[in-house]
Amino acid sequence: MSGKTKVLLIGYGNPGRRDDGLGPALAEAVEKLGLPGVTVDSDYQLIVEDAAAAAEHEVVVFADASVDGAEPFSFERLMAGGGKPGFSSHSVEPEGVLALARDLFGATPKAYVLGIRGYEFNEFGEYLSEKAKHNLDCALRFVQTLLMEGLLLTKAEVRSD
Repeated sequence: MSGKTKVLLIGYGNPGRRDDGLGPALAEAVEKLGLPGVTVDSDYQLIVEDAAAAAEHEVVVFADASVDGAEPFSFERLMAGGGKPGFSSHSVEPEGVLALARDLFGATPKAYVLGIRGYEFNEFGEYLSEKAKHNLDCALRFVQTLLMEGLLLTKAEVRSD
């Protein structure tokens, strides 16, 4: 990765619900790359503590499974939510994490959401459908290129088609 950009990639979802595990699967694959300046985190859902981690980075990528998004994935710029950050006692949306980072820590990292298209969510099992595996591979190649070439600070919005 060029420069000293600090990037946080958070993959979230429930690996026990088939394709809902795409976010954590991407996080695991990116972590194996061992890229300098890239911190990887993975969990079932975003939580308020993620705001503290986001505040320590220049760029944050939120990776999750998408039920009906673009195939094989979508990648869009994300902004902090306006007003009070919305969250329940159990989870926070990406915009809420950014709003908390801004309001609590004065940090405004550049952020993106990566939605990897999944297909099978209603069955239990810790494995991905074949189509979801393909989409994960496409998303990993895309993210790896962005990270290795330092493109996240200049990327505006990309949609896969």
